[in-house]
Amino acid sequence: MPLTDTQSKREAHVSTAGFVHAKAVELGKHVLRMTSTAGSGHPSSALALCHIVVELMYRRMRYDPGNPWNPNSDRLVLSIGHAVPIVYAAYADLQGAVGVDRASPTRLGIEDLADLRELGSTLDGHPNPAEGFPFFDAATGSLGQGLSVGAGLALAARLHGIDKRIYVILGDGESREGQVWEAADFIVDHRLNEVCALFSCNGQGQAAPVSSQQSPDAIAAKMAAFGWNVVEVDGHNPDELSSALDRAEVSDRPTAVIARTIKGWGVESIQAKNFHGKPIPPTQLDAALAELDETEKRLGAQSTLSLRPPAPATPSGPSRERGERTRLPSFEDACRRVGLSAVLEDKKLATRVAFGVALVALGDLDDRVVSLDGDVSNSTFSEMFARKHPDRFFECKIAEQNMVSVGAGLAAGGMIPFAGSFGKFIARAADQIDLAAITRANLKIVGSHCGVSLGADGPSQMSVSDVAYFRSLTRVEDGRGGIACHIFQPCDAISAYRCVELMADIEGLCYLRTFRPAADFVYPMDEQFEPRGFKQLRSGQHLSLASCGYMLHTVLEAAAKLAERGITCNVFDCYTLPLDADPILEIARNQGTAILTIEDNYSGGLHAELAEAAAQRGDVRVVGLTARRIPKSAKTAAEVFSHVGVGLEYILQKASELVE
Repeated sequence: MPLTDTQSKREAHVSTAGFVHAKAVELGKHVLRMTSTAGSGHPSSALALCHIVVELMYRRMRYDPGNPWNPNSDRLVLSIGHAVPIVYAAYADLQGAVGVDRASPTRLGIEDLADLRELGSTLDGHPNPAEGFPFFDAATGSLGQGLSVGAGLALAARLHGIDKRIYVILGDGESREGQVWEAADFIVDHRLNEVCALFSCNGQGQAAPVSSQQSPDAIAAKMAAFGWNVVEVDGHNPDELSSALDRAEVSDRPTAVIARTIKGWGVESIQAKNFHGKPIPPTQLDAALAELDETEKRLGAQSTLSLRPPAPATPSGPSRERGERTRLPSFEDACRRVGLSAVLEDKKLATRVAFGVALVALGDLDDRVVSLDGDVSNSTFSEMFARKHPDRFFECKIAEQNMVSVGAGLAAGGMIPFAGSFGKFIARAADQIDLAAITRANLKIVGSHCGVSLGADGPSQMSVSDVAYFRSLTRVEDGRGGIACHIFQPCDAISAYRCVELMADIEGLCYLRTFRPAADFVYPMDEQFEPRGFKQLRSGQHLSLASCGYMLHTVLEAAAKLAERGITCNVFDCYTLPLDADPILEIARNQGTAILTIEDNYSGGLHAELAEAAAQRGDVRVVGLTARRIPKSAKTAAEVFSHVGVGLEYILQKASELVE
């Protein structure tokens, strides 16, 4: 007797649910084995995601495991990064492509799961696409950042005109992080309805249960209050998960799925105590696997289905590979285009304004260039870009951590993001910048009002520790033949304009320091600059002075006064780090003179760069003047320079001492 349509649907439904349960058990076993073999990992957190991952990676997401680079594919961001073994297990089961070189990928197999956390493996302890797992778009694991990355991916998809969905899996404990709520605000602000956040609410943190403020009910109420479409489900019920994700696909708001899960699902022996970050000991592995077998029997999880993820919605789309970029127009032409012709006569402009000029010029030439700002666009001058290219400007408001991670997501989506705020406020996002560096994100950070030259606003607005932090990244190889970060510290508008051009050319993380005061042009308008370069602005025979940024103008003044005393100095503009220091050191060695560095930030910047290089040679003396006091408000930059110990009188005194 033939089956009726209703009977067929019912049996197919039962078969699908059986598949999800059976696959959850199968993947759970892989999780237990791989973490036990590795001797580390988070199997209990991974088991809590079994059904969510099966629903997404086998039934829901439109992607090709053999081509994770396809820009049209739906994307998964695992914000709860320590639970990554469950994704590795699914991807190996689907024989997904892995490898750093897109031209010659390999297929991940079940046998490769035994290499979890080994140095030569693509399976890092937490998600890291740069190490050869391109299914992910960004490094995660420092909790609370994934939803922001998902927002950036959604923005990039919108700009490219791609119909795809972005799924972000978070933990209940990490929802205590403020960045989660920065991202929730931002996603609603920008109507990113393609984003679906799935909260795994198992009630367990690392050291203790989560706060009642992170209960499923509390998270649901918060997300609803933020304007999200909220659906609460049993995170181990295939029908409820499927129904919730069906609703997300037709919602006119971003959707939050609040999934009640069990940490250590299927293995009852590890549920009664805190098993966070603890693999099953090899001697207990067989017993734990047997518990999963019992769970499978109890659920009746037997399915003959062999499901594969649906293909991406569109057959083609923009490449995630970067192409060649046209060089920027002349500085004069760029200024005229934005109505700054008078500047060409005055020959005086702040570097922060020159950044705005350069950003507009870049945006005119390359539609991958986007700008993000933290509610200070009229100070950073990214407002110029916002007026010219409003569809590619994203106001992040006062939420710098979210801004940086959104930028990382945009970069993963093929854009070239410039994220700007006061340099002092960028410091809040140090962790996010670190994760962007681990990702090798093509992200450009712009810190305005850097150093102490802004004067009256005082130390709460002055960025004086940023150079030391970013310079630490310039000493690190990125594994691709380059370095983790480049720093640019231009002294005038022309050098700032060209440094922005260099940043756009460099594939990877860059940091630009701009300052508030207007400054005289130092360079002719056709001057060119290079990474790792410097410029010699004066020649002398008694001493070498090295500086950068706004401080350089005081150094040039000091050099002129020293010349009046019969002390002639070389003056070097060290506008970038890392710096090719050897030519500077060679000049000083040949003259038998010392080098005096001057910078209006704390130690760890230019002085450290030259002093470390000199120490390796052993034949040049490098002395540094850096900010030696916490700055305070004053009416002029010169006053603050003197207050922190780098004013004109300090330079003259130290230079005279060195020459004598």
